[in-house]
Amino acid sequence: MRAFAAIAAFIPVALTAETHTVVGTEYYHTYSRSHPVLKRVKPGDRIVTKTVDSAGFDLKGVRHTKTHGNPQTGAFYIEGAAPGDTLVVRIDKLALNRDYGYTGVNIATTNALPQEFKVPKPGMDVLYKGYDYLEPWAIDLVKREVYPKRTPSLRFPAQPMLGCIGVAPEGDYAPRSGPSGYWGGNMDYNFIREGATVYLPVFHEGGLLFFGDGHALQGDGELLGAGVETSLDVEVTVNVKKGYRIERPRAETKDWIIAIGAKEKSTMEERTQLANEDLLKWLVADYRLAVPEAHFLLGMKVRLDILSMAGATAARIEKSAIPRH
Repeated sequence: MRAFAAIAAFIPVALTAETHTVVGTEYYHTYSRSHPVLKRVKPGDRIVTKTVDSAGFDLKGVRHTKTHGNPQTGAFYIEGAAPGDTLVVRIDKLALNRDYGYTGVNIATTNALPQEFKVPKPGMDVLYKGYDYLEPWAIDLVKREVYPKRTPSLRFPAQPMLGCIGVAPEGDYAPRSGPSGYWGGNMDYNFIREGATVYLPVFHEGGLLFFGDGHALQGDGELLGAGVETSLDVEVTVNVKKGYRIERPRAETKDWIIAIGAKEKSTMEERTQLANEDLLKWLVADYRLAVPEAHFLLGMKVRLDILSMAGATAARIEKSAIPRH
């Protein structure tokens, strides 16, 4: 038996879970308990909504914010969630809803290459006024492909993901939606996609969930400083693990358990240590591995992902590799 299911119980779900369709009229650049609740939902309910792109433009090209910087949809209040619990967010659907997006221009901007390898920017406002540094991409909604308009020979299968997902952090702390940390935030992890479940610590009544920063596609490290930024249709199912406390975000897919090391103003070494530490604790507490057993398993089977050059690292283990006790 997996101890994760045994240690702490989910809040009982109503026999008939509800689906709530709601679209925000205001979006936020911070994770904060001070923002008004967009919708109150019960454990087991599904939320159907939309996100705007990282500049605040929706699927029709209407801007809902005055500034750039990952506007968030929320806050969602999950009844019964309390400090010390874990919020469980299953991503049921991420759907592309417009035929264009954008990225940065070159990977030297994120220091993933030396500066002498910089690529010239487009040189004019090809998408939005005042943003001449954005590289336009096309999104083929029929073929589910994306490609840069400057080099249309490069075509990639779309894989929508949420760059940002998190909760209001403890106290009155209100971090912007640019960094990531123990509350989640701008993790830019391409495993946070349709079918994944995200686990977040709860610091306030209701959890106060936010998400946004949709990408049609993004490689490891977000080397261009952006994924293919776009608006998305989003459907998630929320639940609560009562009495199950985690220190930082985790995720799970059909095949992997994933610990995410995110900390503001940290080095990649520090973030990797946080991810490995949390994954080791997860294996020992929930999968009943002995500490040496967990060390050896991580040493031979862990996969380390750079989520963004300045943001977070993930450590993941394939479920099939975990011994059953």
